[in-house]
Amino acid sequence: MIPGYLFVLVPIAFGTLLFFTNSRQAKRGVIIFQLALILASLYNLTKLRFLESHVSIETFAGWDRIIGISLKWDLVSSLFVMLTAGLFFFLFLFDYRGDHVDQLFLMLLCTIQGLIIGIFLAHDFFNVFILYEVATILVSILIMFRKDKQSVYDGIFYLLTNLVAMTFFLFGIALLYRMLGVLDFALTREQMALLSDRRALILPYTFLVTALSLKIAILPLFSWLPRAHATPSAPSTVSALLSGLFVKSSLYLFFRIRNIFDPFLELTELFLILGWLTALFGALLALSQKDIKLILAYSTVSQLGLITFGLSLNQDLAFWGAVYHIINHAIFKSTLFLSAGIISEIYRTRDIERIRGVGKGMPLVAAGTIFAILGVTGAPFFSGSMSKYWIVASAKDNLTTLGIYLANFGTITCFIRYSRIFFGVQKNSENSSCSLWKMQHIVVFVMGLFSLFGGLFARELIILFFAKQLPVDPLSYFQKIMIFFASLIGGFFVLRVIERTGILKKIRELDLSFNSVAAFMFLFFSMSFLYLSLKYAPQ
Repeated sequence: MIPGYLFVLVPIAFGTLLFFTNSRQAKRGVIIFQLALILASLYNLTKLRFLESHVSIETFAGWDRIIGISLKWDLVSSLFVMLTAGLFFFLFLFDYRGDHVDQLFLMLLCTIQGLIIGIFLAHDFFNVFILYEVATILVSILIMFRKDKQSVYDGIFYLLTNLVAMTFFLFGIALLYRMLGVLDFALTREQMALLSDRRALILPYTFLVTALSLKIAILPLFSWLPRAHATPSAPSTVSALLSGLFVKSSLYLFFRIRNIFDPFLELTELFLILGWLTALFGALLALSQKDIKLILAYSTVSQLGLITFGLSLNQDLAFWGAVYHIINHAIFKSTLFLSAGIISEIYRTRDIERIRGVGKGMPLVAAGTIFAILGVTGAPFFSGSMSKYWIVASAKDNLTTLGIYLANFGTITCFIRYSRIFFGVQKNSENSSCSLWKMQHIVVFVMGLFSLFGGLFARELIILFFAKQLPVDPLSYFQKIMIFFASLIGGFFVLRVIERTGILKKIRELDLSFNSVAAFMFLFFSMSFLYLSLKYAPQ
């Protein structure tokens, strides 16, 4: 196998090299590099499939895992590495002729790519912390890249909230190290089993969970995400990167760390409730927005809640459904943000009420966007339909099933409103034929096709990448199709009713300051600590 450290260090070194070349050479070189990275990650994934354990752990320079840096390849992490390479390839291709794309921009993106891959492969707490800290700073720079007042404010807001979260994370790993003397994930779990009182783990686990809950934008810690992902002047590739991929690294780390602690402490019920509430309120907030990128950003909050819910069901089928939905969401949300960038540039606005006629004016962009919308809403035979089906199939009772369908109903209603941009008379798009590179339209269309491909061949892809056979009952899937179309009809009706009430405007005006986010973080920490203390109190 190709050593994992090369996947982390080579993109960073390559990005640094790009900084000292001319812009045209840099753009051409980065496309070729991304293709090579896709092939290298595919090679490692193929090699893993032929290993009996499907796992490979590397330790630098022959050091013992107690003090060395180790990287872990398994079927999940290797697929996420390949997903990272693939999405970055499309992002670079999309931005090939962008005016903002200079050597500095390319260096920042390549560096972040290496850091994200490092997060997927890292197998100890401290190196995850270091990778996240550096990535957070670089992402903040990208958000503020065009240096206007709003983007600087959003970038600083993102930086401060996430630095506070990672401070919580650092406190957690410091307490763990003081208690157990190791930081490696596997060794940490082994040492936990030797503790005489598992209640000693409550405080460090609460610190870690609080940090991760903010990183995955769980209610009530999500207000930073729309600011960062939809800041007005940030390039669309930055929004697509953040919403499509970077936040997925936090979800990945979330279920990795929960797997370490679950035999000793678990927060299943709490995250089932918070995941569902996040999915529901995220959809409601998305529905209330007028800015197309804010709609997509709050929709990301909703989908993160649904994934958290699936990961918390403690069912094998739900877990793989949630993991598959992470991959699906990375693809269709990146597609939607890229298409929103094209649309807003042509129409000179992000106001959904002023955008009409996209279907006629930009057929390729419209087709790719529609495919992505069908994916995110769980339309039959699209990728989101299959991942959501496996989550629903794992529901333990009718109430849980109803909760999932209700959250998805909110998503469907939101994108019914969003879909109005395809119809009507084309306006304010005089420059549509010449203002954008046609390759951008093709990129959006091809990425949209993956949402269809991921649905039609979902079972085969799961077998290929995860060596898992997930069942699909024709009768229950047909019932899901019927529920989807019933939700579609109901969504049209509900949307017409609530738009007449004026409630959407009131919801849209809700906003949280940095002080409020910090207060909610402390409240979340206290609530989680109290919950675990009561749950594991001595009998």
